[in-house]
Amino acid sequence: MSDNQNPPADTSKDVTVAPEAGTAVGPADRFPDPGVPEHKHRLTDTDLSAAKRAERTVTILFVLSILGTIGSIVAYVMVPPDGTTAGVRLSTLLIGLGLALSLLGIGIAGIHWAKALMGDREFVQERHTLATQGEDREIAIRDLNEGLEDSGVVGRRGVLKGAFFGALALFPLALAVPLIGSVGGDWNISKFKHTMWKNGMRLAIDPSGRPIKASDVTVGSVFHVVPETTEEYRGTHDWITEKSKAVVLMVRLNPEDLRTDQSPEGETWSHEGIVAYSKICTHVGCPVALYEQQTHHLLCPCHQSTFDIADSAKVVFGPANRRLPQLPITVDSDGYLIAQDDFAEPIGPSFWERLK
Repeated sequence: MSDNQNPPADTSKDVTVAPEAGTAVGPADRFPDPGVPEHKHRLTDTDLSAAKRAERTVTILFVLSILGTIGSIVAYVMVPPDGTTAGVRLSTLLIGLGLALSLLGIGIAGIHWAKALMGDREFVQERHTLATQGEDREIAIRDLNEGLEDSGVVGRRGVLKGAFFGALALFPLALAVPLIGSVGGDWNISKFKHTMWKNGMRLAIDPSGRPIKASDVTVGSVFHVVPETTEEYRGTHDWITEKSKAVVLMVRLNPEDLRTDQSPEGETWSHEGIVAYSKICTHVGCPVALYEQQTHHLLCPCHQSTFDIADSAKVVFGPANRRLPQLPITVDSDGYLIAQDDFAEPIGPSFWERLK
């Protein structure tokens, strides 16, 4: 035999004999049930002073949550946003810190309570059918009651339970108070059906506040318009609120392109082809500011509601279900464009009780 030749390897140990047809194949050995690991007692299970310290810690965390909730409400009431960037930032920061403390207190306290104070015993329950009979239900109720006793929700630890339920009961106020308070002080919803436009008020360019003459408006031009007011008033929070309702988009068309320019009573609401409509979409209130000169269509960029300003801004496409309210305009003795009156219908999104 030459050196390059090796004897054939013995592969008899690797050969697996296939079972005959119809023979069941199963594992040669089954793993024994390892059982439940040995229970390791926590420090709070064996040391009464440690359990008391853990209980005090959980109680303090729930109290901090209560203080966070109260702090957020106090911040909302005492530090309201004043319309400036700094004021809004400070108010939001204080309310947010209060909410964070409230939520963190509840969350960390709940985790610490479960890990240090609640029952730590191991339970083994054999699987069985899900349908329960009278005896099984009694056992389930007994197990639930034992769980409640182990958790400490019932029975002992009265101070801790008081802090727990107090934190949970007060936390929703941190959200409810700002939401309810933001509705307004006087709750007079009728004021939202009107804007600051009135007879004789001049139309001004937004944001400069410069009044507009009819001679300045050329065919096809578009102006973003607000009511003329004083420089001092334009810097106030009230002005921002009123402006948000009164913003107008004004366009000049060839008078012959206007198919309708009159109110239901027959009054003319345009001036030499100049028309003005509310800039607030009647779908969900987005700013309608995309004008297509060839078709005289105004497009809302949010949900593509399209309005034909040559035909009373009626809806020609999209989810809006009513036209844009028109601002009736004319000119004064100096040639400035002025409003004849407020909008004849409510501006903004439609809802079930709003006039169409």
